[in-house]
Amino acid sequence: MLIVALTGGIAVGKSVVTKVLKELGCFIHQADKIAHQLMAPEKPAWKKIVDHFGSKILSQDNTINRFKLGAIVFSDEKERLFLNKLLHPLVFEKKKEIINKLKKEGEFKIFVSEAALTLESGYADFFDKIVVVYCKKDVQIERLMERDQISKNEAIKKIKSQMPPEEKLKFANYIIDTSSTLKSTIEHTERVFRNLMMDYEIKLKTNFC
Repeated sequence: MLIVALTGGIAVGKSVVTKVLKELGCFIHQADKIAHQLMAPEKPAWKKIVDHFGSKILSQDNTINRFKLGAIVFSDEKERLFLNKLLHPLVFEKKKEIINKLKKEGEFKIFVSEAALTLESGYADFFDKIVVVYCKKDVQIERLMERDQISKNEAIKKIKSQMPPEEKLKFANYIIDTSSTLKSTIEHTERVFRNLMMDYEIKLKTNFC
């Protein structure tokens, strides 16, 4: 199985790309969903987060309010690093468990890990290939403003909290530019998929040699 990282900044179009890859037969692992599960009430991560940030980040049902927590971590690098340091190793271990299970079952040829902070968390070397999703900055800002219903300044602050796109692109085996139309993004993703399938075949042959 080819182990692929799909990464990129916030609101650059990763969800569209992952949807196409899933339709093409890839297994999609979304780090955000695993992180949310780990942050569910009374889970170990939940307790550590609440102990650190206090009950002010909780909703009435005791779940962690993502918007309240996000407002803190996107404004304070120290707090953001605390949260990442807590969650990244836990998510990574879950990811490895799923990969090992899938390898035994042998159903999928390509495993795609969608995570915005793959490179920042230091796990780049774990993957066979890295796909970076990218778009022009003005497009990214507009998408984020619309998605989160926030001001331009708030969007820029969130974007600046992550690794600059120029740095992410240095790690890329493949780049998908989503700045243009949906049709263009789909076509570009399909081309990358075909390349990944060739990479899978090469890995398969290498492992048998």
